[in-house]
Amino acid sequence: MSRTFSKTKKITTMGLLFALAMVLSFVENTIVPFFGLPPGVKLGLSNIVVMYCMVYMGGGSATQLALLKGFFGFLTRGATGGFLATMGGLFSVMIMFILKKLFGDKINYYTLSIFGSLFHNIGQLTGASLIFGSAFAMYYLPVLAGSAIVMGFVTGAILKVVIPALKRIG
Repeated sequence: MSRTFSKTKKITTMGLLFALAMVLSFVENTIVPFFGLPPGVKLGLSNIVVMYCMVYMGGGSATQLALLKGFFGFLTRGATGGFLATMGGLFSVMIMFILKKLFGDKINYYTLSIFGSLFHNIGQLTGASLIFGSAFAMYYLPVLAGSAIVMGFVTGAILKVVIPALKRIG
C-alpha cells in the first residue's frame, strides 16, 4: 500500500510528519505526568505518525522518521535520551517492517502498534543494557511489556480513527 512520491512531495510530507511527531511528543510529555504512570511508560502518540509513515510511505521513510525523532531526543534530552529514543524507534520500525512484509495489507493497525510498542521498549532496554554494560535493565521488561500491549492498542485505535486526516497530508 506504499505510495510513490515525487522527491519534493516526499520531502514536504516527511517535514510535516516530523513536525506532527514532535508536537505529539511535546503534548505527550506534558500530559503523561498527570496519569501517574511507572517510569518509562508513555502513551506513544508520536509513534502513530511513524506507523502511518510505515504503512503509506514504506520502511525507508519510517526509518528516516525514527532517526529524526532520535536526533530530536538528542537535542532535547541529551545523548542518553537521544540514544534510547533512536534504539527504541529503530527496533519498532524493524518489527513493523517485518510484519508488513510477512502479512502485507492483511495486518491491522492494532497488531502493528502493539508489536511496535513492545519492540520500542525492547530497543530502549537494549540501549540501556549497552550503556550500563549489563542486561540488568531487561528485568524491567515485564512492566514495559504490559504497558506496551495496553498503550499499543490505544495508539492503534487512535491511528485507525485519524487515518483519514493523515491520508490527506500524504
